[in-house]
Amino acid sequence: MDKKTILVTGGAGFIGSHLCDELLKAGNQVICLDDFTNHNEKNIDHLLQNPDFEFIKWNINQPLDLDKRLEAKKFDVPIKGIAEIYHLACPTSAKNFDALQIKTLQTSCVGTINILELAKHYKAKILLTSSCVVYGIRHSEISTFSEDYWGYVNFLSPRACYDEGRRFAETAFITYKNVYQIPIKIARIFRTYGPRMPLFDGQMIADFVLQALTNQPLVIYGDQNFATSLCYISDIVEGLIRMMNSSETGPINLGSPREYKLADVAQQIIKMCNSQSIITHQPSLKFISALGLPNIGLAKKKLDWYPVISLEEGLKNTIDYIQRHRLQLEPLANQQYQQDGKSEKS
Repeated sequence: MDKKTILVTGGAGFIGSHLCDELLKAGNQVICLDDFTNHNEKNIDHLLQNPDFEFIKWNINQPLDLDKRLEAKKFDVPIKGIAEIYHLACPTSAKNFDALQIKTLQTSCVGTINILELAKHYKAKILLTSSCVVYGIRHSEISTFSEDYWGYVNFLSPRACYDEGRRFAETAFITYKNVYQIPIKIARIFRTYGPRMPLFDGQMIADFVLQALTNQPLVIYGDQNFATSLCYISDIVEGLIRMMNSSETGPINLGSPREYKLADVAQQIIKMCNSQSIITHQPSLKFISALGLPNIGLAKKKLDWYPVISLEEGLKNTIDYIQRHRLQLEPLANQQYQQDGKSEKS
């Protein structure tokens, strides 16, 4: 049988690279698009020799004619087309958020429409990895969000280019479905962790592990009450693939309904690493906000999906991964420690 050819935008990212892994294991051909705005090419180095994997460095804010690309011709795309598109591309850097505001805005709007045009051209199924930010921040009236909640988003806030950008991307997907009958799917992703998380970019869990392994302070951007949902990467990837293979349009929440205080998670990592580290707190970053928890009843009912990896198992996997790459990563920890020290003095 012919293998399915699948396009993954943002495929060199944290979630995207794990998704590429699983799609290849399932016997598909994968074309990965990324421009490394805030992704690491090392995430896909292990895939470059796979004959069923092709990488195209591309800014999706520019239209792409895949039929003319040699990488796509290898998979006979001009003849058999693209079967599925997973659209993950969007800058999500917490520490570099200010520098990427225009790129974030463009990618959510122009880039999303360019990818929808590809889906229209190939009559491909297309899945958007949207975000829990479409619901806005948690508040006293509601802290657990269901898909029918319309959200409470400040579209003029300092981080609105991302929050409102995700909402626009969902609107674009629904509009293309209504006008062109494209088979679209929308998944709303809640906070995710695991191997290949970007380090020292404000997402903290991977930072905690490397800091603990090097006996340096674990830095939490927020106070002792900062709490969040945490779902392991393999569970999220499983949910995305199940949704693509289903008849569901969504939106459907994917995430863990459990809440964890980051201070408790940091302490657990210190214990698991047998570390002498302490925990410190710094002011919260603009991109990091107090988000709610997902109601995953719809995912359970429609996709037979729910998280199966415990926090302890997920942290162990993350620790093992960073331990294996410690020689490469330890200089980053030392550099960050020096930068934090300079920031405190200034």
